[in-house]
Amino acid sequence: MIHGSCLCGAVTFDATPTAHAVTCYCTQCRKQSGHIYAATPTPLENLHITKDNGLSWFRASTFAKRGFCRHCGSFLFWQHDDEKRVFVSCGAFDGPTGLLPGDPLCSEDAGDYYSISGPPPQLSSAPETLQASCLCGKNHFTLPGPMGAVTACHCTQCRKTSGHFSASFDRPESDLHWHARHITEHATQAGSQRGFCTTCASSLYFRAADGSFSVEAGCIDAPTGGHLTTHIFTADKGDYYTLTDGLPAHPGAEPS
Repeated sequence: MIHGSCLCGAVTFDATPTAHAVTCYCTQCRKQSGHIYAATPTPLENLHITKDNGLSWFRASTFAKRGFCRHCGSFLFWQHDDEKRVFVSCGAFDGPTGLLPGDPLCSEDAGDYYSISGPPPQLSSAPETLQASCLCGKNHFTLPGPMGAVTACHCTQCRKTSGHFSASFDRPESDLHWHARHITEHATQAGSQRGFCTTCASSLYFRAADGSFSVEAGCIDAPTGGHLTTHIFTADKGDYYTLTDGLPAHPGAEPS
């Protein structure tokens, strides 16, 4: 069994994963994770939740539910009502998983700011105003377009919250115009805050300790005018995927 947990430690579990990781590009997973979701199907008898102080579930469809930590917003589980298994977020595992990459799911719904394999697509056009929302719709904001340069982060914190790795773009917080706001902020030990939806746990933004601000790319509706440009903190990336887009990859933060 492999130990796993959410970012804040309010939910912990032990699980015996299967041999592969499933990567899902559907709109729901993109909204909730903030980019892409990766999980491994696990029989219910092979999942042992050892601490559930923060575990909540959101029903995004009539046939499945999504488990997350209500304190830090970590996306942890996906479970179909009629199946005796649960998909466990690969990013929630502590340490190596030994998992192999599986076939992608819902690749036709992938965001327009990256490609599933190979280099990112050509920069897309975008409206002057970008529309952003969480999965359940209780959060909605607009901001000036286009999205522009997008950075993928593979650090442990981003892996825990997203279930895979994150993608975001820098923007002054004052650019966001909220039409509906239902937010929880999780404060990290380093003094930053991660904003997510209280109801569905969709990742929405990150505010660093120095006040710099970034928006999760997955909450922006296409067309975005975004373009993935670099990977950071790749020294912390999961062992169940490889980077194939040829973009600059930095073991730590991107050099200034």
